[in-house]
Amino acid sequence: MAKFCGKIGFAIEVEERPGVYLPRIIEKTYFGDIIRNSRRKESSSSVNFSLNIENQISVIADPFANENFQFIKYVEYPKGTKWNVSSVEIEYPRILLNIGGLYNDQESD
Repeated sequence: MAKFCGKIGFAIEVEERPGVYLPRIIEKTYFGDIIRNSRRKESSSSVNFSLNIENQISVIADPFANENFQFIKYVEYPKGTKWNVSSVEIEYPRILLNIGGLYNDQESD
C-alpha cells in the first residue's frame, strides 16, 4: 500500500464583515495511505478525453478534519495537482476520501 502526504482543501465560510460570510479555502497537510489507485478515461464529443482518477485515500484525521469533513473540496495529489473529493467516509480515527476529476478553482458550490 502506497503512502500519502498532501494537502486537503476545506471550503469554510468566514465572516468578512459583520453579517457577511464568504467561503475561504483552508489547506491542511495530512498523512495516510492510498487504498485504491486507478484511472479512467471518458470519451465524449469533444476532441480531448476527460481524465478521471478513482482513487481512495485514507488519512489520519485531526480534530479539525473531524469537525469539518463536510467542507472538504479537494486533495492535492500527486505533485500539487488538485482533484475533486467526490465522497467522504468517517472511519475513526481515519477519514476515507474518494477522489475523481480535476478540481476547478472557479467552481462555486
